[in-house]
Amino acid sequence: MPLLVMKFGGTSVADLDRIANAAKKVQREVERGYDVIVIVSAMAGRTNELVGWVEGTSRLYDAREYDAVVASGENVTAGLMALRLQEMGIPARSWQGWQVPINTTDQHGSARFVSIPRHNIDQKFAEGMRVAVVAGFQGIAPDGRITTLGRGGSDTTAVAFAAAFGAERCDTYTDVDGVYTTDPRISAKARKLDRIAFEEMLELASLGAKVLQTRSVELAMRFKVPLRVLSSFDETDETSGTLVCDEDQIMEAKVVTGIAYSRDEAKITLITVEDRPGISAAIFEPLAAAGVNVDMIVQNISEKNYEDHPGAVTDMTFSVPVSQVEHARRAMEAARAEGKIAYDELSVDTEVAKVSVVGIGMRSHAGVAARMFRALADENINIKVISTSEIKISVLIDRKYMELAVQALHDAFELEKA
Repeated sequence: MPLLVMKFGGTSVADLDRIANAAKKVQREVERGYDVIVIVSAMAGRTNELVGWVEGTSRLYDAREYDAVVASGENVTAGLMALRLQEMGIPARSWQGWQVPINTTDQHGSARFVSIPRHNIDQKFAEGMRVAVVAGFQGIAPDGRITTLGRGGSDTTAVAFAAAFGAERCDTYTDVDGVYTTDPRISAKARKLDRIAFEEMLELASLGAKVLQTRSVELAMRFKVPLRVLSSFDETDETSGTLVCDEDQIMEAKVVTGIAYSRDEAKITLITVEDRPGISAAIFEPLAAAGVNVDMIVQNISEKNYEDHPGAVTDMTFSVPVSQVEHARRAMEAARAEGKIAYDELSVDTEVAKVSVVGIGMRSHAGVAARMFRALADENINIKVISTSEIKISVLIDRKYMELAVQALHDAFELEKA
């Protein structure tokens, strides 16, 4: 029989009524002739509750025990979903990560997949099981301990199973009915997309769109797994939602597909850094070692080039998540204390936001940057940092102008039009 993977997020299985609603969607696919692997998240709010219990018990907790506790949320949902399907007359069985087994690395809290052997689940399908309900977000380390994959790990679990089992498609059910040209809460003109390319979705996810977890899109793109984003709360059919697919499955790509934003950004500038070979490595190696996620990077001519040391110093600006500012500051201060780098001042601006335009059509169309910058200029929005890739242009601006910028860019590229 053809195989389908269906993933239900926390809001989709938040209580018994919603689990029953999700089970009806699974039943519909079984009646269409599919064997189904269902990946479930913990019920909404449960993971946060479990994390709170761990932190309330042990401030410096053992990561292995953290995983053992936090993974239990998905186990509960899987068992309840299997019970509901059985009550509906559908042969279903729940599976925890160790039972599949989902083999991962031993990085507790942020494990990565190693392999998903098919034998155990395939054997049960052959014996008459129609639905395997698998606990998402978890796996098993080489030493037999439970691992978890990090926030959003159930999305990644679903795509990994679709790839491992050669599924026809991976349907992700969530609290939105698809991927939009931008956040509908910011722009009333936001339009739901029928299709979006893997690369575009990956950029949007990495730039702040919350619909799909970045790792899941990376995995889908690597293994060519078609992804469909659907609403758990609406009636759906084969044309519902947004299909994330290969670029060649999209007839004619728009120049810009969507506008993404991230409000939790900070801009850090090292003022009067030595301008010499190796200085960039000396700055960013300590940041990497401290686990700081650096995004946009700009090197500027320092004013002191003209005042004190012509050609000898530069300013280095980069962006990081607001939550990592102090980690970055400590890494830079430690590097200066050790004599690895020298700078006069470390300047931090935590009142910035990143706004990005994304589209595979940018590869073959000129003038996207000009139109973007003109739209921002017309709203008197100053650009602090610019970063580009083949299908993306990102800017840092004052956070207070973020929503205005998103609306202006959405209008400038006429994204409300199909």
